[in-house]
Amino acid sequence: MQELEYIELETNPNPTAAVIWLHGLGASGHDFEPVVPELGLPANAAVRFLFPHAPVMPVTVNGGMSMPAWYDIKAMDVDRVVDTAQLMESASAVARMVDREIERGIPSKNIIIAGFSQGGAVAYELGLTYPKPLAGLLALSTYFATAETIKLSDANRNIPINAYHGTFDPIVPESLGRKSTEKLCAMGYSPRYETYPMEHSVCLEEIQDIGRFLSKTINF
Repeated sequence: MQELEYIELETNPNPTAAVIWLHGLGASGHDFEPVVPELGLPANAAVRFLFPHAPVMPVTVNGGMSMPAWYDIKAMDVDRVVDTAQLMESASAVARMVDREIERGIPSKNIIIAGFSQGGAVAYELGLTYPKPLAGLLALSTYFATAETIKLSDANRNIPINAYHGTFDPIVPESLGRKSTEKLCAMGYSPRYETYPMEHSVCLEEIQDIGRFLSKTINF
C-alpha cells in the first residue's frame, strides 16, 4: 500500500504527543477533525493530531462500489467477513506513520491510536502489534476483526484501552463491541468499555470522555 495522505492539526507549537485517528468506511480524515476543540484538553497541551485518508477500493457489501475503505467487507454477518490481508496492510501503513512521528521526536509512549468503526478494527491490529510501547488505544463503535490471527506485541501488553459504543448502533451492533472487549480480557488486557444512547456515531459525552482519556494517558 502506498503512503497514506493525511490531515495534520497541532494544538500548540512543538508537539510532544501525537494522536493518529482513523475514520470509518466511506468517510475521510476530515470526519473527526472538528472534534479536537471539543476534547477539553489542557490549554498548554501540544498534541499533533493526524487524520489519515483510507485508500479507495471496491467494497463487496456495497455492491462492489469503490469508496474510501481500510479493507473489504465481504459479508455483514454477526462477526463480519473481512479481508484480513487488506486490514493488516492498512495497519502496516499506519504503523509507518507512527514510525515517522517517532523520527520527528515524539516518543512512542506519547502516541495514541484511535479508530472509528473500520478504522477501529485497524487500530486494534496496529495498537496490539506495534513493537514499541504506545500511550493508549481508543476503539470507537468498532470490533476486533483480527482477534483470531493477531500476533501480539509484548511491548503493548499493558496498553490502556478504552472502547466506546452506541447502544442503538444499527451498523456495528453493540454486541460486537462488548464481545471484542471480552476477547481482550481473555488475552490478559484490561479494557474499559463504555456505552452511550446513540447510533453509529459519536456524542458530546463520548468526546469529553475521550478528552479525559487523552489527558490521563498523554504526558504533556
